[in-house]
Amino acid sequence: MKKYLSLFWIFFKVGAFTFGGGYAMVPIIQKEIVENAELIENEEFLDIIAVSQSLPGAIAVNTTIFVGFKLYGILGALMALLGTVLPSFLIILVLATFYNFIKDIPSIQMFFHGVRPAIVALIFMAALKLGKAIERKTFNLIIAVTAFIAIAVFNVHPIFTIIACATAGLVYTKRKEKENGVS
Repeated sequence: MKKYLSLFWIFFKVGAFTFGGGYAMVPIIQKEIVENAELIENEEFLDIIAVSQSLPGAIAVNTTIFVGFKLYGILGALMALLGTVLPSFLIILVLATFYNFIKDIPSIQMFFHGVRPAIVALIFMAALKLGKAIERKTFNLIIAVTAFIAIAVFNVHPIFTIIACATAGLVYTKRKEKENGVS
């Protein structure tokens, strides 16, 4: 039972102290699970992020469920999920109750004004950290640049970009296996 409570507490801290949604949570989950608790290797976490991004739903919730399940099965997934969403649920419940009273308070507006750039920095740091775990191959660079251009320049929906990149990866891997005589 201790391992489940420990997992709950890790994700409760992540959920309680992360502003900015799922992408802002990714580097904090990585820091807590990979670096601090050493429950998962960085390469495995990168794979979890890739799968979580490809599934419907928020990336932080998907990652939380995946990590919890990977570590401790269904109960682990439930404890991690509960730990992640409970702080947000409680905060939103309180804020919704008092929103009309606090929305025009200058310090509240300044708080959110200051948090926004920090969220961008968190997402950027997550991209840098996760990018370090990717093998330095020409194919990987081509995929990353092509995906970025497709989304940023041509406004291709991320889902189509993910499907196209996954398909390219499958084709590339199959060709490499065929060239190397692996079946």
